[in-house]
Amino acid sequence: MQDDVKRLYLTLFVAMIALFLFNKIFPKPSEEALEAEKQAAEEVIKKEEVLKQDIAKIEDITPVLSVKKALTTDTRLTFANNDIHGSIRLKGARLDSLYLKKYKESLEADSSEIELLTPAKTQLPYYTDMGWVSTDPNIKVPNTNSVWTVKQSALSPESPITLEWDNGQGLKFIRRISLDDAYLFKIQQSVENNTSKEVVLYPYALISKTIEDADLPSSVVHEGMIGVVDNNLKEIKYKDLKKDRERSFKTRDGWAGFSDRYWFTAFILNHEHKHTIKYSQTKENTFQVDYIGEGLKIQPKSCISNDIMLFAGAKEIKLLDNYKKAYNINKFDLAVDFGWYYFLTKPFFYILDELYHFIGNMGWAILLFAALLRLLMFPVANKSFENMSKMKKIQPKLAALQEKYGNDKAALQRATLEMYSKEKINPAAGCLPMLIQIPVFFSLYKVLNISIEIRHAPFIGWIKDLSAPDPLLLSQWTHLPIPSLLDIGVWPIIMGITMFIQQKLSPAPTNKDQARAFMLMPLIFTFMLGHFASGLVIYWTLSNILALIQQKAIMAKNGVE
Repeated sequence: MQDDVKRLYLTLFVAMIALFLFNKIFPKPSEEALEAEKQAAEEVIKKEEVLKQDIAKIEDITPVLSVKKALTTDTRLTFANNDIHGSIRLKGARLDSLYLKKYKESLEADSSEIELLTPAKTQLPYYTDMGWVSTDPNIKVPNTNSVWTVKQSALSPESPITLEWDNGQGLKFIRRISLDDAYLFKIQQSVENNTSKEVVLYPYALISKTIEDADLPSSVVHEGMIGVVDNNLKEIKYKDLKKDRERSFKTRDGWAGFSDRYWFTAFILNHEHKHTIKYSQTKENTFQVDYIGEGLKIQPKSCISNDIMLFAGAKEIKLLDNYKKAYNINKFDLAVDFGWYYFLTKPFFYILDELYHFIGNMGWAILLFAALLRLLMFPVANKSFENMSKMKKIQPKLAALQEKYGNDKAALQRATLEMYSKEKINPAAGCLPMLIQIPVFFSLYKVLNISIEIRHAPFIGWIKDLSAPDPLLLSQWTHLPIPSLLDIGVWPIIMGITMFIQQKLSPAPTNKDQARAFMLMPLIFTFMLGHFASGLVIYWTLSNILALIQQKAIMAKNGVE
């Protein structure tokens, strides 16, 4: 009993010492510190409210102008390089017109260039804004109506530009913009304080996009808002923001923007300051990604600056990888939706790309890729086909066992397993190649859906776009009114035939119901894959043909008809 009391006192003593040391090492914040923390929190709320009310507000104007008319309404400064061209509206210094030179809307000869960014007063505006906000209502900062001055006539990789705006209160705002040879803009925002007092300003940037219908079902590729915040990828669907209205994240670095299937816009933060990134819906079918940085103090007769980069262009995987390395942009390649099998999808793309540059045609590159995969899987497939040949050889014996035991399923199962053991057959071995093929199939499916390098890539004959379904449809060469679900092209039919022949060479299930379902599989796959990318169907067809040759050779070796 006394020992228990001693231990209790000792425990209380040690706890008191620990509490004392904790308070010494981690002292309780003073009243001043608590008040400063409270003020800082209120300041954050206040500056975000300013951004929300004054800067992030979308012009509430009924879209009546055509893009051509909108581009001639205000004075503009043009820009161009090998890949893009467009203009910056000097009123508001807004980048709201950008075209992609290398990519067309369709395969038609007179097809127009892809228009990525469009002005605010058009039907589907898509533009960027940036600048400064102040929590002091007496300080004038540039807004969408501020007209900036510029000395240069155009922006190009060889000729950066400098925009200026004076608020008439002693603050001069300067924006230096440079453009590389592809899709990256570098913007340095500076403020000169020519007053006699300290000024605090907060840098911001936003991208606003209006889409036709936010409730459209998602495709196999993520299309919506995207970003990397604190090393975590954020993919936000438009319809999700219809419920939440907005989502906000704190980060020191990262990037955020909008992702389409092949196109992408994002601002890339610098690593020096903390930022608040927000994804929001501003009105019906209009969405916005913005950030606001921490307050920067500008002492009298001094200057501060804030750097930001803007990507606006095509999701060229190699280019994104180069930007990722050159500017240390965390996970920038994930702007491309590689899917669950990232570890396969991305290498597959690089292999296909190398084969394409070696052969000169993406279709033949896909066929060579299928052959190489079959070669790689040759030992596994060989073992599987050996097993399947033995299974087919004992089909008459299995049928005899079924006749012998009738409805006695337990006895039939024991006898069947004994026969498998005697013949050294593993009935599950035939599934292994299919299990390996599943991630390969989905990875290649992703590559053909996400890679802009495959968009509009032709093959032989009638295949002009390997990323699109086979265009030579049943309705075209039969002239029959076939429902769209059943209206498939020639390549899917060829693929279905190869699957049917492959099935005939394989042992049939002993269960009659399973055998009937098994017989329907080629037909189901034919119509299902008939609406997939033709490049994927071509790959699957050749893979089946190579498997048939290998299977037939092994059957001949084992004396199986």
